[in-house]
Amino acid sequence: MDYRVSNISLAEEGKIKIDWAEVHMPVLSALREKYGKTRPLEGIRVGGCLHVTKETGVLIRTLKTAGAEISWCGCNPLSTQDDVAASLVKDESVSVFASRGVATTQYYEDIHSVMRFEPNITVDDGADLIVEMHKNINKIKSIIRGGTEETTTGVIRLRAMQKLAKLMYPIIAVNDAETKHDFDNIYGTGQSALDGIIRATNILFSGKNVIVAGYGHVGKGIAKNASGMGANVIITEVDPIAALKAKLDGYSVARMTRAATIGDVFITTTGCKDVIAEEHFTQMKDGAILANAGHFNVEVSIQALEHQSLSKKKINKDVVQYDLQNHNRVYLIGEGRLVNLAAAEGHPSEVMDMSFANQFLSVLRLVKYGSNMKPIVYDIEKSQDQEIAMAKLEAMGIEIDKLTDQQNRYLEGFSEGT
Repeated sequence: MDYRVSNISLAEEGKIKIDWAEVHMPVLSALREKYGKTRPLEGIRVGGCLHVTKETGVLIRTLKTAGAEISWCGCNPLSTQDDVAASLVKDESVSVFASRGVATTQYYEDIHSVMRFEPNITVDDGADLIVEMHKNINKIKSIIRGGTEETTTGVIRLRAMQKLAKLMYPIIAVNDAETKHDFDNIYGTGQSALDGIIRATNILFSGKNVIVAGYGHVGKGIAKNASGMGANVIITEVDPIAALKAKLDGYSVARMTRAATIGDVFITTTGCKDVIAEEHFTQMKDGAILANAGHFNVEVSIQALEHQSLSKKKINKDVVQYDLQNHNRVYLIGEGRLVNLAAAEGHPSEVMDMSFANQFLSVLRLVKYGSNMKPIVYDIEKSQDQEIAMAKLEAMGIEIDKLTDQQNRYLEGFSEGT
């Protein structure tokens, strides 16, 4: 078995973490028990490019129990938990190619190691594996059945490929499931992004001006949590509808040029590049803190920050101080990468339970129907969303009402009026 991890001796610590996450992921555990009996993934090679965390470990265990052969790499240079990676190799016999803090060249070599495994199904977060697979599409076209995509940034990339007729195999947009983005993005990132900032800096959020760039699902979650901690939240947006929602939700809304002058903490959530650019750094207060909750490290322009700086120094393992030409200091967390994974442990297991249940069921769908699916981006079926939500409620001991036959007839008909 081929693999590349930082330190295989960390396996015992990683196994404890995966076991802990599994206890808090009852939906995925139930799927593991159910499909471990029928093993519908027998003989299927799954290539994954996801954050190597304890929650991902539970997903990998589930795929393996269902019969899959697995090869895996990280989808972000700073998100791999080295002890988890070691455990997946030693305890689960999975080919893992991932370690924390890799250079870009090694990052892509790890992706290519997964590609050499010749997967039938790809499981992606950010679409880097899918894009690299497409560069070698003639070699793998006969064996690939389809892929899944976990995050907003990846879905945006893949829909762009589809629009240009560049997408060559079917993709299921796991990110767009309600049981993913309405929970993972809002509650997961909302909590874990602030957790990362606090672990890195130990700042008090109460009383701070917190600038949240973007008011999508991630931005909403972060704004809600920061506000709940006593922060004064200011939203920046390019979408008038999103900006209006933010205002009516009780937040201030401003352009980044204005927000830059008053912000204490800046958190980007847009999936776009250069959201905080050179003109903004020059306007910031002394001591401003910069963090990113989007998938790639392009939202805070690191090149522009370097250009504006006279010097920089590391404050701790997650924070770098930049001394600007105007003699103010700004602090960048986690190299501008995903702050919840660069400086903390990522989303709570409870929300990843639903996200990864969607991943698992989508892999099953691709195995069963992928050969007959068009090379486009597919949404999660509503029935799957509801199945996962119901399973989560049952695991929480919550019961809900059911429609009567009469109510169903009323909702399906049109004859009853005033």
